[in-house]
Amino acid sequence: MFESIKIYKGENLSYNTLARDLTSYGYERCQRISEPGDFSMRGGIIDIFPPTFDGPVRIELAGNQVESIKSFSIISNEPLEEHSMVIILPKLGLYPKRKRPLKIALGESLPLESFIDMSINDYVVHVDHGIGIFRGFEKIRFRDEDNDHIVIEYSGGDKLYVPIEEMHLIQRYIGFDKKPPRLYKLGGKAWGRAKERAKKGVYSMAFELLEINAMRGKLDGYAFSKDMDWQKEFEKNFPYKETPDQARSVEEVKTDMESKRPMDRLLCGDVGYGKTEVALRAAFKAVMDNKQVAMLVPTTLLAEQHFITFKERVKDFPVRTELVCRFRTEGQIGGILKDVENGSVDILIGTHAILRKDIKFKDLGLVIIDEEQRFGVKDKEKLKKIRLLVDVLTLTATPIPRTLYMSLMNIKDMSIIETPPQDRLPVEVCLAEYHDEIVKEAIIREKKRKGQVFFIHNRIEGIDRIASRISRLVPSARVNIAHGRMRPKELEKVMAEFIKGNIDVLVCTVIIESGIDIPNTNTLIVNRADMFGLADLYQLKGRVGRFRNKAYAYFLVPKGVVLSGESERRLRAIERYRELGSGFKIAMEDLEIRGAGNLLGPQQHGYISEIGFDLYCRMIRDVAATLKK
Repeated sequence: MFESIKIYKGENLSYNTLARDLTSYGYERCQRISEPGDFSMRGGIIDIFPPTFDGPVRIELAGNQVESIKSFSIISNEPLEEHSMVIILPKLGLYPKRKRPLKIALGESLPLESFIDMSINDYVVHVDHGIGIFRGFEKIRFRDEDNDHIVIEYSGGDKLYVPIEEMHLIQRYIGFDKKPPRLYKLGGKAWGRAKERAKKGVYSMAFELLEINAMRGKLDGYAFSKDMDWQKEFEKNFPYKETPDQARSVEEVKTDMESKRPMDRLLCGDVGYGKTEVALRAAFKAVMDNKQVAMLVPTTLLAEQHFITFKERVKDFPVRTELVCRFRTEGQIGGILKDVENGSVDILIGTHAILRKDIKFKDLGLVIIDEEQRFGVKDKEKLKKIRLLVDVLTLTATPIPRTLYMSLMNIKDMSIIETPPQDRLPVEVCLAEYHDEIVKEAIIREKKRKGQVFFIHNRIEGIDRIASRISRLVPSARVNIAHGRMRPKELEKVMAEFIKGNIDVLVCTVIIESGIDIPNTNTLIVNRADMFGLADLYQLKGRVGRFRNKAYAYFLVPKGVVLSGESERRLRAIERYRELGSGFKIAMEDLEIRGAGNLLGPQQHGYISEIGFDLYCRMIRDVAATLKK
């Protein structure tokens, strides 16, 4: 049995007692916290970095009363999310585009937060007793000691009191249904039956997927050579300091490539976290072994951007990179395809045109897919066949659940980049009703620091009127338009001018949503933000804040409009998840808001509704481990 410190918003806190308790728990007091296990007390501000959390929390006092509890960024000192309470446990080791840390026990490597994200009245799942409602904490006297217990209310008002050291048996309920879940009766048999049904369903799905993977494992792919001298030279030319996660991901990809088993690896990292550099190093490695590389991307603009990036990085080496998309004429494409077939093109980047039947590679060794979930069903069927023949590396900011399950089962290998690039700051988010003054002020402020602005208006009809309005609001601003119906050459010219800095405000549709990286653009204004999905809003937010400058994202809705419940929840979520690395949380929240529909298949969806997503994922992992024995 071990104690914990619980701090609630609104309660009175003893400053000296907290300092003493934290020290006795193994925490070290310092002027400014820098790593897990540190705490700092400066007047009415208390910063604590529990080793079981992903980041530190800040407690602000008004006198002796706790006024607010917020997680914050240790890099920028910016407040992130607000919490109603926080549980502080002893430092680990004191209890003998626990053999392992408590974070592992609470959620394994799932995209779910630890207990700090659980609020009173949330639906929760106890592994042994089922779905109930979290009602808070109560002290219960046992053997002359007052010990804290988690209180869960079940059907009929029955309550379960769970000792704090068993909190790893509880998860917040996520079911991807719009309606609330069924509450189970404490001590009833229904929960056991629901778990058994889900286990059988998971078993059949896992068996099918493992069978496909076993077939893939029997195929002999190409085993790439170890790194050559040019590889080391190429990697030294990376203009930024690589993060530890980037370096680890690169090694995992290379290990896969050097194996005979065809690689099928998912590289997951938030927007702007450096996935492209990992892909670049894999592509270069393939070319050094005289193999060709195809990179498949969802939009023309992103294809163009990757083409520029790849060409710049390989310019000092005998590597030829080409682009196939609608920015190229039929004549140009025809010439490129001939050179692809005879082997004189090493890296081919393009949209779904790369999957055309008339494209023949002389010796394809690696396919890189950026954001696979954005491709259509027919494209995905073609990609399935490719996976049996060559190494495949898939890049994503928000993996779809099915891909996530496959990664949990080790059917699809997964590398995660969680560390933000050096000096990266969270984006300042503003939700507001549309007003000309807000737009004018945002553009003028960005112009003053010689920056640029994305203004998103996702209807081609009327986009000219919006651009004219902005020109009248800020006469000194150079305004231009970009959308998907423009002629390829015209669109390419506009984007080139914007990248050069010759346009101050680009009024555009969501064609800039995926992967466009223009470091000088650090203000985003989204008109009619209520019309966008949550994942779209998050991707758009990722277009700014990709450099050292502070970035701003304005999500505007019409004045006086009554938002639907879903729209309001989406906008509140984009405001709440403003910290770096929120892609996983956004994906989960998006599914909760809109429901998962048939994305997972109706049967699997039913099992998730009955037992919750977290327990479902744990079952997948357990069943997969059993089947592999």
